Amino acid sequence: MLANTLLVQLVAFAIRPATVYRALDIGVPSALLGILSAAFALMPMLLALPSGVLVDRVGERVLALGGGACLGAATLILIFFSAGVAGLFVGTVLLGLGQLFGVIAQQTWVANRSSGPGLDGAFGRYTFAASLGQALGPAALAVLGGDGVRPDTTSVFIVGLAASAGVIGTAFGVSRSRHSAAPSPSPGRGPHPRPSLLRLPGLARALLTSCIVLAAVDITLAYLPALGVERGISSSTIGALLVVRAVASMTSRIGLGHLVSRFGRRRVLVTFTVSAAVAMATCAAPAPLWVLAVGVAVAGLGLGVGQPLTMSWLAEAAPDGARGRAMSLRLLGNRAGQVALPSLTGLVAAGAGAAGVLALTAAALGTVAWSARALALDR
Repeated sequence: MLANTLLVQLVAFAIRPATVYRALDIGVPSALLGILSAAFALMPMLLALPSGVLVDRVGERVLALGGGACLGAATLILIFFSAGVAGLFVGTVLLGLGQLFGVIAQQTWVANRSSGPGLDGAFGRYTFAASLGQALGPAALAVLGGDGVRPDTTSVFIVGLAASAGVIGTAFGVSRSRHSAAPSPSPGRGPHPRPSLLRLPGLARALLTSCIVLAAVDITLAYLPALGVERGISSSTIGALLVVRAVASMTSRIGLGHLVSRFGRRRVLVTFTVSAAVAMATCAAPAPLWVLAVGVAVAGLGLGVGQPLTMSWLAEAAPDGARGRAMSLRLLGNRAGQVALPSLTGLVAAGAGAAGVLALTAAALGTVAWSARALALDR
């Protein structure tokens, strides 16, 4: 499962910045890059909840295989049809769908096989593998990009196709967890209906925090390349910066269980989200490259904890047999944020450029950090 996690994120995080460069190559204005980024979350937003119901019924392997197939189809379309906006849009939509299926399968598997105090550590290890994939993806861009401001994107798409085959191969090794089938319903009641999940105290604040943190990661993927083009920074350097962000997230996630046991979920979440907000504001400022690198690293550290902490809290609160639906509910909120925030930032980019987008993202992170102070995340 960890290998499958790594490969799914490698494909997504190699292909997404490459599609931004391809879009710029064919003349797509920076104001529309937010719309292209939102396309990644469009179908997943609609299919997140049905996918959660499906994984609870049929098990994780089926959805993991479907995710690999969608990723392979996305890379093929981008290799052959990305010379036009339609091909870029369809490829991006399929890429988002493939990542959705893979992530729901993975998170449900982890949630069903972990419990109690081990949840934070289990999700920390899972998201560490995801961050490793998120580092290796941009590394392909850094290696293949060369010294030019814009890289050879076709070679990156081919790497993504090869990794998609690995996603399918590792999916065959994913076993069905013992809690994946939903329990029999009580008379007159459905099997853990979604309204019971929606009544969890603090759910709205936790979902808002999770979706803004993930949207901030998305925006770095879309707008760091745009910032590089605006400031004349080579594509290999931008790829290296994206690797730095992912490695920083890995660092914060690998020791997450220890941090939570010492300080508590809420304090860790608020502190790290505030640090990410300050770092994103630093990235927006006109500063030397080394300052940008430091800002990206600190942002990576801060953005690394939001996802595993909200996953472990929700997995702990959800009943057996409904954890797939719980994870999909969280992913629905995430994808809604991935559609709304990049679309809004696209409007900002029209007037303020990529730096304005990063500044707006910093403000959004600061807002959700303040909101998260009221969350009762600790056991």
